[in-house]
Amino acid sequence: MSDLLERLRERGWRMTSQRRVVAEVLDGDHVHLTADEVHALAARRLPEISRATVYNALGELVALGEVAEVSTDGRARRYDPNAHHPHHHLVCSGCGTIRDVHPAAEPLDDLPAEERFGFTVSTAEVTYRGLCPSCA
Repeated sequence: MSDLLERLRERGWRMTSQRRVVAEVLDGDHVHLTADEVHALAARRLPEISRATVYNALGELVALGEVAEVSTDGRARRYDPNAHHPHHHLVCSGCGTIRDVHPAAEPLDDLPAEERFGFTVSTAEVTYRGLCPSCA
């Protein structure tokens, strides 16, 4: 389970009922929902929540650095609550399922100095693609 709710409380993020339900929907492991999916799940818990409220809350969470935007398929952005836990993504080329993975090797170590072209590299984003068991 991610620690999103705990992090937000520690930061003093004003926890209205709408913001709370958005954070609760996002909280967990392997959560990579689109804004529309967040809205649909939030509306099951709080039927009066508007799409605009969900988009605003997601924007605030991204701006705070508490949720990361992930785009693995060139389409809809997805929201990842594990922004404070370094990881990469494993994406199913069939159904689009995304899983967090934690490889043993550091990807920055795999980039030779001559391939850095003078850049000071601070992070690497790795996406592994394949077929999940359901699609294979």
